[in-house]
Amino acid sequence: MRKRLFFIILFGLSTARASGLYLYEIGTEDIGLAGAGQAARAQDASTLFTNPAGMTRLPDSMLTLGAQGLYGDAPYRLDDDARLSGDSPGNVIGWFPGGSAFYSQRLSSAFSAGIGFYGNYGLGLDFGEWTGEDLIKESTLLGMTLMPAVAWQYNDVLSLGAGLGMNYGILKIKRARGDELSDHDWAINVKLGALWQFAPQTRVGLTYTSRTGYDFNVSNTRQLDRINNSPSYTLPIAASVNTPQQLMVSLFHQLNDRWALMGDLGWQDWSDYSNSKITVAGNRVGENDRLRDTWHAALGAQFMPHPDWTFNTGVAFDSSFYRDQNDTSLTMPSGDTWRWGVGGRYQLDPASSLGLAFEYAHIETAAVSSPLLKGRYDTPALYFFGINYSRIF
Repeated sequence: MRKRLFFIILFGLSTARASGLYLYEIGTEDIGLAGAGQAARAQDASTLFTNPAGMTRLPDSMLTLGAQGLYGDAPYRLDDDARLSGDSPGNVIGWFPGGSAFYSQRLSSAFSAGIGFYGNYGLGLDFGEWTGEDLIKESTLLGMTLMPAVAWQYNDVLSLGAGLGMNYGILKIKRARGDELSDHDWAINVKLGALWQFAPQTRVGLTYTSRTGYDFNVSNTRQLDRINNSPSYTLPIAASVNTPQQLMVSLFHQLNDRWALMGDLGWQDWSDYSNSKITVAGNRVGENDRLRDTWHAALGAQFMPHPDWTFNTGVAFDSSFYRDQNDTSLTMPSGDTWRWGVGGRYQLDPASSLGLAFEYAHIETAAVSSPLLKGRYDTPALYFFGINYSRIF
């Protein structure tokens, strides 16, 4: 029984939900608008990510390059009655870089194709020197995607699109005394999109992204014997980690020459993440119903005071994927999240533009109930910075 308990505690801390987050923040439009209207805007080549059907609205050839920076302020504080022999780790996120590249090409009056490279899933945590360093010092789960896509303009009202995501996932866990567990895996998923142009000033977009399943097998093992006088075990670990399927519906409405309004409603199947298959030393562990499906809503506005300038702002809400904020994962600080974004785009010349954006995400307090390292993340926050360059050829 003691051995079984140790397995569950260990894997619950380190791998069951190893720092995974879905991010909407790919391009500067998405950051500045807090994602509002993402499946309906189709304003640059990054629409391949938000809705591949939107490529039918783009010029003959378009390239969009982006660089993003995420700063996380998520200090973890151990409860006084849970301290063992060290300190709380403090802020465990810090800076996390990102980038993207998208290219779209019109093939005919009805067909377009494109390819994109981006990363929108994962997070890295660094706990440093602290009480729980024998269980975890660093945790990284990173997903990168190469996606070719095609779009078909069926008529003046309806366009359809599809993309094939070739996803490369990396899992790394570092512990005290130089111990590192790591593996990587390729996985395939699909993205389907539709775009309806109901009127010259109004369009609606719908996208579906399928689940992505990574299978990680940690080959290097070592014995852990310093936690609460536990006996030593050699722990080969295998895990099937599912990134959830999701639906997004978006509205874009051009009020006049200067103003446009947009919004989103979305769903993510996070409850399926609870069923990730975890095996430690040949024993199936980690099954739980800790997670639930989430809902997303966003509203945004664009203002164009001059043909060369476009300004964006938006607000979004994402519900927590935890059923109980007092029973969350150490490696996944999350909860109900509010996002506020602001940004702008400047037309450098008739063929190229430059965009800048900032977004602040305020996250609900999350408490970790692990019997070994009980503590809490008090109102963690994420700060997104983005710059994009687009060019028409």
